[in-house]
Amino acid sequence: MERLHMNCIREVIRRLRAGESERRIARDLRISRLTVHKYRTLAADHDWLTAEQPMPDDATLVAALGPQPRPPRIASSVEPYRELVAQWLDQRVELMAIWQRLCEDHGYTGSYASVRRFAAGLRPPTPRATVRLHTAPGEELQVDFGYVGRLLDPATRRLRAAYVFVATLSYSRHQYAELVFDQKTPTWLALHERAFAFFGGVPRRVVPDNLKPAVKQALVIDPVLAEPYRRLAVHYNFLISPTLPGQPRHKGKVESGVHYVKRNFMAAREFADIHSANAHLTTWVREVAGTRDHGTTHQPPLQQFRTYEQAALQPLPEAPFTLCEVKLVKVHPDCHVTIAGSFYSAPYRYIGRTLEAHISQRFVELYDGVELVVTHPRCQRRGEWQTRLEDYPPDKAAYLIRTPAYCREQASQIGPATHQVVDIHLADRPLDGLRSVQAILHLADSVGAQRLEAACRRALYYGDVSYRRIKAILDAAMDREPLPDTPPSAPPTHAFAFARSGAEFFSPTAEGAV
Repeated sequence: MERLHMNCIREVIRRLRAGESERRIARDLRISRLTVHKYRTLAADHDWLTAEQPMPDDATLVAALGPQPRPPRIASSVEPYRELVAQWLDQRVELMAIWQRLCEDHGYTGSYASVRRFAAGLRPPTPRATVRLHTAPGEELQVDFGYVGRLLDPATRRLRAAYVFVATLSYSRHQYAELVFDQKTPTWLALHERAFAFFGGVPRRVVPDNLKPAVKQALVIDPVLAEPYRRLAVHYNFLISPTLPGQPRHKGKVESGVHYVKRNFMAAREFADIHSANAHLTTWVREVAGTRDHGTTHQPPLQQFRTYEQAALQPLPEAPFTLCEVKLVKVHPDCHVTIAGSFYSAPYRYIGRTLEAHISQRFVELYDGVELVVTHPRCQRRGEWQTRLEDYPPDKAAYLIRTPAYCREQASQIGPATHQVVDIHLADRPLDGLRSVQAILHLADSVGAQRLEAACRRALYYGDVSYRRIKAILDAAMDREPLPDTPPSAPPTHAFAFARSGAEFFSPTAEGAV
């Protein structure tokens, strides 16, 4: 049974001296009559009920009451192994391993929880000291998200999970807060920009949690920062100092700020939609949160900000930050990646691999790790293509490079007959004849421009300018033979008709050639 406080015991003795009944004392002090009677017996034995005797002090009462009775305790099932467990604890053996060894080697049948409680009694945990860090004005900004429930999205007219973003200046405790529907990279970057604009300056260090838009890989030493966030820090000239993994208390100022928004602003309130909620939140930050007596500084945060911290912030950069988003994209067999319904080429050696796309308002950059692969202007509409011909394999790019205009230019450099042949092929449907034109011009790589020009001149003379006929002329070396002085007696009616004399069909030197 728990003993009454010394002051309460003296009050019982004082009332007994005044002649009050045990019933009245028990009712006024809300204790049991048996307890009052126990202390009456104690006071009578020590002659404390007479007015001539002084009231006992604490030391006298403790001596008269004796030691505090302890509740009965059941011996732990681990007690027989006390020395063994103590030895293992000194060797820093884990509690789970201790329990397993007791069960396997000593036949212990108790639970792991019993071992854990027994070890806590043998080696009570050492209290951990907490150091409060004080920062100079303009030195640090802590940022964090907190879930606040569901709000109406005006775009879809549906309720969606909403989060509050809070940015708290560590010196003044002045804060920026905004409600959003996601924690994606574009939202994360835009919230920082709006927070800096709200404060009118940039702190020297920002302390975020280890969420994905901020930290790509959370490590105790040298965490790997997300590239868009790192670029934002370079643009605004601030350092990123993520909290240690699993240590949210390292940003306790903003943690309490998030809880304050949830308990004070969001509690028992309803809003038409998220836009209405944000409008009220802006007013609340300025008129309520900014003017309150802060529980730690005991100063109004807004006043502290205007008096000491605002002038200590770094100036905002003149140019806006352009990076909007970073996402993973796969290079498809057509040597392109798809971003927001548009297509961007990547070198063919990356087919099947995943690249990191850094998307800004004007450009799209594709990265393989930290290596920049290619940069494209950003497409302005869905379905648009940005293609570099050098991203295709050489044999594929050659076909795309040799457009009708390109082929006409190459043919004119070879000679007028070749140019005329190309014009005939491209006259009606250029794309249908483009492959034949490319094949004809490719013959110049093996036989030379002079022989191709002569072969085209002979093909024009006889009215058959197909690729197969021009190649046959070259294979039979008929391009070296002079043309007849007079034109054929029966000119062909079609540009691609076969026209020559019967003697030429049976000429032993021109078999299979014109």
